[in-house]
Amino acid sequence: MILNIFTDGGARGNPGPAGAGVVIKNSQGKIIFSKGFYIGKATNNVAEYHGVIKAFEWLINNRGKIKAVKKINFYLDSRLVASQLKGDFKIKAPHLAVLVINIKNKEKTFHCPVNYFYIPREKNKEADAMVNKALDEREI
Repeated sequence: MILNIFTDGGARGNPGPAGAGVVIKNSQGKIIFSKGFYIGKATNNVAEYHGVIKAFEWLINNRGKIKAVKKINFYLDSRLVASQLKGDFKIKAPHLAVLVINIKNKEKTFHCPVNYFYIPREKNKEADAMVNKALDEREI
């Protein structure tokens, strides 16, 4: 099984109230998990990283459901975050480096390739909708 994970993050204000969204699909494209998370006051970049962290937390907590995973592909509409996680861009901000270390530690618990891809925003609408849902529900 290949998992295709779409994550997004956003802040209303930068920094401001922030959320992360996760949509996980199996090899056949069926959504097996979809949720938005309110993460408090943060920047857009921090929120983007939290999307990846929340996805890994779900994967770790649901290993029984995903035993046969052979590859994990993450799709993000943040070129910066995708490139930093791939190791193509340096991480200059210490607070972002801490988030990357957290992700890399979670990544190591899976014994399969984990890939990160940048995609245009219009191809990440489902994860973006989860971000907005979490923020809208928080504002009510």
